[in-house]
Amino acid sequence: MTDPGGQSPRERYRAQVREEIKQHAWEQIATAGVPALSLNAIAKQMGLSGPALYRYFAGRDELITALVRDAYRSLADTVRTAFDSGADLHGLAGVIREWARSDPQRYFLVYGTPVPGYHAPDDITAISSEVMTVLLEACDALSVDSPATPFDVHLEDHREWADGHPATAATLHRALSFWSRLHGVLSLELAGHFTGMAFDPDLLITEELKSLPPR
Repeated sequence: MTDPGGQSPRERYRAQVREEIKQHAWEQIATAGVPALSLNAIAKQMGLSGPALYRYFAGRDELITALVRDAYRSLADTVRTAFDSGADLHGLAGVIREWARSDPQRYFLVYGTPVPGYHAPDDITAISSEVMTVLLEACDALSVDSPATPFDVHLEDHREWADGHPATAATLHRALSFWSRLHGVLSLELAGHFTGMAFDPDLLITEELKSLPPR
């Protein structure tokens, strides 16, 4: 018998176990980092044998992919909802910062140091591109006529990362500046590098956004 969502009891149980495995994985990551992630250790915590757990995730990389996919999906949906509800660039910066601060380990999994030996599948790149698409749309709304910079000219022939978005080179430049400045501040903040400096990172982000190109 299936539920209203079309899942059988076996499928529901499998989904529940996969979610429990992912929760244990996040706890491991928070304690010792992604390189120390161990399916065997998770199996022991759950009272399963190693082979039994491998029925739910074929290996470490598949588990990491599930975690990364969930993280990017959460962020992409968060920024899209915020933008569609009227958030401008400053509002999006606040939403992204709140998302990052709510779970720093999740943030660092997707925006921190790459996991040695791990390569994300193409669908992960597609989800991450959704975030940049929203930023491009927000930046496009601020389009201002200004002289092209050398980097603007460079971006005319290096725009593959924009996933076909028809934005001008100036808009691409603005979105990249927003993205790099915001994540630069967030990475330092979440890693604790501002501890003891007694200033508000939110105000720093605000000032960084004010100086986005064009100036």
